[in-house]
Order: sequence, then C-alpha cells, then structure tokens
Amino acid sequence: MEPISRRTFLKLAGLAAIGVAGGLAYEFIPGAKTVTHQAVRSTKAAAAHYELTSDVDMLHLWQVITADSRTSRTISWQSALSEEEAVVEYRLKDAEDAFVISAGNETFTDDDTMTYLHTATIQDLKPGTAYEYRIGYGDKRSDWYPLHTAEGSDFKALIFPDSQSSDYSVWRDTAVPAYERNQDAQFYINMGDLVDNGQDHYQWSAWFGAIEKMASAIPIAPIPGNHETYNRDWKVRFPEAYVHYFSLPDNGLKKYKNQFYTFDYGDINFICLDTQFTEMEQFQPSLEADEVAWLKDDAAKTDKKWKIIVMHKDPLQYAFNPAVRSGDRQNGFSAEGETFMPIFDQIGVDVVLSAHLHTYRNRGHIRQFKRDPAGPLYILTGVAGNVRYPSLWATHPLDEYVPPQPETDNYMVMEATKNKLTFQCFLPDGTLLDTASVEK
Repeated sequence: MEPISRRTFLKLAGLAAIGVAGGLAYEFIPGAKTVTHQAVRSTKAAAAHYELTSDVDMLHLWQVITADSRTSRTISWQSALSEEEAVVEYRLKDAEDAFVISAGNETFTDDDTMTYLHTATIQDLKPGTAYEYRIGYGDKRSDWYPLHTAEGSDFKALIFPDSQSSDYSVWRDTAVPAYERNQDAQFYINMGDLVDNGQDHYQWSAWFGAIEKMASAIPIAPIPGNHETYNRDWKVRFPEAYVHYFSLPDNGLKKYKNQFYTFDYGDINFICLDTQFTEMEQFQPSLEADEVAWLKDDAAKTDKKWKIIVMHKDPLQYAFNPAVRSGDRQNGFSAEGETFMPIFDQIGVDVVLSAHLHTYRNRGHIRQFKRDPAGPLYILTGVAGNVRYPSLWATHPLDEYVPPQPETDNYMVMEATKNKLTFQCFLPDGTLLDTASVEK
C-alpha cells in the first residue's frame, strides 16, 4: 500500500465518524534519506503563523555525527504519517531570522510496521558557534533545540557500551545522569548492541525514548553490534533498522552504507568499524576484506594528530571464570583482534575502544600482541544496559584494571586537549572507577 500523506489522512479522518481518545497510536521502524537543499531564509513574521507540532506529529528526534562537525550536522526524526513537506529550520541562537532546508520523507517497513523517517543535513555552518534548530511540516513547527558546532582541539565526549536491555530503564538510568553531569559533552559514542533485538520495534522506540534530551541536543556516533543483526526468531539477518535509523558519513562504498565510517573531531580521526563478519557472511561475504582495505586507505588520508578506533567486538579473547562457567575457552586474542591489531600497529592508532563482552577492562598499551608502551591504548568499555554477565570472564594477562566483581553498569567520559586524551570510567551514580590517558 502506498504511504498516506498527513493531509490525506486528515481529510479521511474528517469524513469518518470515528474518534480515539488520546489520539491515534502508531508503531515505527525507520528508513532514511539525507536531503540537502539550498537554505531558504525564514523571517520572524513568517514564523508567527506556525503552530507547534504535537506528539503525534513528531516522535524521536536525534542528531547524528557528520564527517566534519565544524560545519555540518545531520538531523533525523520520526513522524506518525508521511509528511511530504518536512523541513529543518535553523538559526543562530536567539536570532530572529532562520534558514529552512527540506528533509527526506522516507518509509521503512520492518517488524510488520511502517515507519516514516525524515533526515536532513545542515551544511555551511560556522565553527564553534551556538545554533538552534526545529523541525516541522506545513504550518507546524517544533520547539527549538540546541546545536553547537565543533572548534579547536579541546572537547568532551560520552562513551556508552552495550545498552541492550529488556525494558531500557537501566539504559535510561545510566545515560541520563551521565549527560546531566556532562552537559558540556559535544557528542556521544554508542559501542554497538544498542538494542537486544535489532528487528524489535518496541526496543528501538524504548532506546530512543530513554535519551530524548541528549539525543536532540548533541550528535550520536554509533557502530553496529551483533544484536542489531537479529530478527525476532533470533536468527541472523541484515541490520535493516540500524542502517535506516542512522544516516552516517559516507564511506565511499555504497553497498556498506551506514555500516562503517570515519569522522573528524578536533585533532582526532575517529574510525568506526563494523565487526559483524560472521553475522554478515551470507549477506556480505567480502565485508572483512573490503573494510580492511578501506581502513588502510582512510588512515593514509588523514592529517589528524590522533587516531581512535571504535569497534564492537573485542580484540582480546577471555577465558571463562571457572567459578561461574566451565569450558575450554582460553585467554588470547579474538579473530577480530588477529585481523586488526597488526593493522592498528601499522597505521599508528593511538586508542582502541571495544565492547561486546559486557565488562570494563583497561589493558594499557599493546603492540605485536604483547604489552608495549609504544602500542595503542586498549579499553573494553563495559555495559550500559541490563544484560549482564556477572563475574563470567577470567582476568586476562593483559588486563591492567578490572572493576570489582560482579560489576554493574557504567559509562565513560573522554576529554581531549591538544596533547592529551583522557578516558574515565564511571558508575551510574558518578563514582569514578578508572582513568587512563595517552599523551604526545
């Protein structure tokens, strides 16, 4: 069935003598298309004619990282119905006049649900400048939301490990206080396994709903995890919902759109990998080889001082704690580690952030598969949802810090200056667990 526009729906609703108390209910699983048009000036007089959007008109609103956050920003949101006149309006903070650009109006069907998704990328912004934006369609506009562009080498970012959950209350209770304590953070990284089941519409809605204030104020830099690939029967499939939710920087390879990418922030080149080689084997059999080639090429192009790898699956392999689980799994290195760690040494990576094992571990510096201060700093980032593996993993010979067991949820704060990167791990209540840094 063709999507129904909001205007057509309202006409039909006016003819039907049917009402539902509290409004209509819809379910959403998105699809996205970035639309960039020349901005058109909107005056204060024009704005006076707009009505505020209602909850039915606008659902989950989020910013997404771009390749260069000094001059651009991607805005995405969901609506209840098809909205052919979707726009993003932006202005300097507290200015009277604004600019308007068109947004995409895309549909995406998954989990037996049609979702309406709108995405637009604002370009030609001024570095280090406070803006505000709002979304709308027709004669409706939302409230204004903050948008601040990057400038210089000093900044703060939040890092959230696996947030997959049953009801996402723990994700909320971890992420919201983290943002409240760090409202000067300029973006946040999600380390994959955002949700427990990538096809489940409820989980995506709950995930976004838990972080509404943060998601609308600062951009996300996500990577996919293996749980983004699962259908409702827990069989592997292509991560349809994930790649439509997040319109990410172009990697130059159309068949891997929104899977792996790179972006610059300050003096850092962030390289965000897709490590689901096993899961994608039947859909993208050359993913690993193509991504390795892309990684080497991308690393050779950057002129940034620092390189940080963001990857879901951990490069190290952990044995089971015999007090919790038996098995012949041995400490060592994972298949992903054996593939990528020599490349990280070769291209001069400074920090490697990983997830997947739902435990925090600071391994210090590793090079050529052994402890070496000349190698990258390796940090396994922990867990930020309610899927936990209490005391499951043994201590690895390369671990420098292991939190008290059984551990609970955590988040991380990264602070960058010209000559130093600092990573801190916190419990949800703000208790500091660990600090690691690199200097050059």
